[in-house]
This record gives sequence, structure tokens and C-alpha cells, in this order.
Amino acid sequence: MLALAGAAPFAAIAASARPVAAAENVCALTPQVTQGPYWFDPKLDRADITEGKKGAPVTVALTVVDGACRPLKGARVDIWHCDAQGIYSGYEGQGDDHATAAKGQTFLRGAQITDAAGKVAFKTIWPGWYEGRTPHIHIKVHLDARTALTAQLFVPDALSEFLYENVPAYRRPRARDMFNRQDGIALQGGEAMVASVREGKDGYVLALALGVDPAADWKDDAGMGGPGGPPPNGMGPPPGGMPPQGMNGRPPGPPPGGLPGGPPPEGMGPPRHEAPTGEARLKAIVPGI
Repeated sequence: MLALAGAAPFAAIAASARPVAAAENVCALTPQVTQGPYWFDPKLDRADITEGKKGAPVTVALTVVDGACRPLKGARVDIWHCDAQGIYSGYEGQGDDHATAAKGQTFLRGAQITDAAGKVAFKTIWPGWYEGRTPHIHIKVHLDARTALTAQLFVPDALSEFLYENVPAYRRPRARDMFNRQDGIALQGGEAMVASVREGKDGYVLALALGVDPAADWKDDAGMGGPGGPPPNGMGPPPGGMPPQGMNGRPPGPPPGGLPGGPPPEGMGPPRHEAPTGEARLKAIVPGI
């Protein structure tokens, strides 16, 4: 039984994340996806990444294993995501009006080292949304100086919809325009990247197991946050899965002179989408109808 968030150490909460076994003693490797345009490394080793940001409280409990389901001790796990209004720390030109700045800030970013069971847990909030993307949390797993995994965690659409409509921190004048079953990067990650959700005493617990190849050395171009929707038949990976040729990734750590500032490079922001309404919206949110 999952321990409640307010009644147990984070290590106990993280025990809820179970490896996805493809066969006996074989665990499926987590799909690699783009890091998106909002990655930088503030070098903050911490469990609580909220920095006072308002939103539905969440514990993100992650377990890191190899392909034989053995826990990976000593891996550095970074997570980062937008706030309740869809704003990432460290960048300008965000928000519905593309005029919101968070330059020099580090909210909702942090890293921890996995314990002997391959586990880490972070205190944060339920991620908000921004144009062209379904709600998500970015993850990187580092082994020594290598990035062994770059992934994105997704959350159930119906619960996101409820929180966005009822929790004041998430309220906005417009409705979100993208859902898991339309988002190209979510489709690329597959069902294995949708976290399990539990209600704890002090908030939700999102649990996910990450299968990592210890020999991997992932090089990522800083592609778009990712417009939704799969590509036309036969035209390769979903949008955002492979960034345009020549877009170089951001190096680890903030650039000289401090944290990153300014919007993503020209043309790299997600395109505008019309938010579905009525029956179309219900079908996008609720599976099987």
C-alpha cells in the first residue's frame, strides 16, 4: 500500500513506482524524447522544487532501473516543468500574451541522487499547460558525466481538466488546446510514460519507473516543446520528437553571465491550436468514448 505523502519519508513514497517488466527479469527501456527548449541546469540538489509556487501539491516518485530490472544507485535525476500558468523559470516571452518573463528564476527545477533502491522523490505542484502541449514534466537521468535518458512524464487528462477548472492557481481566460492522445511527444513516449496517480494526505503522488540503458549517452538538440498530433502517415516521428536539422542543444549549466533569458529561438515556439469544445473535447479527455 502506498504511504501517504505527509506521513512517510520521500523514499517510502517512491516505493510506489514499479519497473515495467516486459518479461521475467527484463524491464522495458523508457523511450528517449526531446528535452524541449526550456532546459538548463541550475545545479540545485533539492527535494522541494516549488519555491512557493501555488498549485495542487504533488510528490513525483521515480524509480530508476536498468534493462534487467536492477536499481541504478547514484544516478542524478533532474526534473523541471512549467508552473500553474504555463511559465518556465529562466526564460522570457512566455504566457498567453508571450510577454511574461521569469528570467533569473529557478522555480520548479531540481535534482537528486538515487538511493540504493534507485529511488528519488520530489515535492512540487501539478504541472500547468502552455499552447501546443499536453501537461508534462521533463526528466533527465545522468550517469557519471553522461545523460543516459531524456524523457517526459505525462498525467491523466481528466484530472488535469478538473484541476484547471477548479483550483484558482490554474484558472486562465482560455482553455488548454492539447491532450495526451493528440500530443506528438506523448504519443512517442507511449502509455509507459503516463504516471500512476494516488491521493495522499497532503496531495497527489505521481509514481513512475524509468528503464535506463547504463551505457547510453543521449545527445539532444533543443527541439520545440512539441506541437501535438501525430505526423502524416509514413512521415516519421511525431512533431517535437526529432528537432529540425541544425538546432543545437543547450549545454549543461547556465550560460556565461547567469541563467538563460529570452524566449526560445525564432520559430521554435509551439504553433497556435484551437481548443476543442463540446463533444470533441470530451472525446479527447475521456478514453474509450
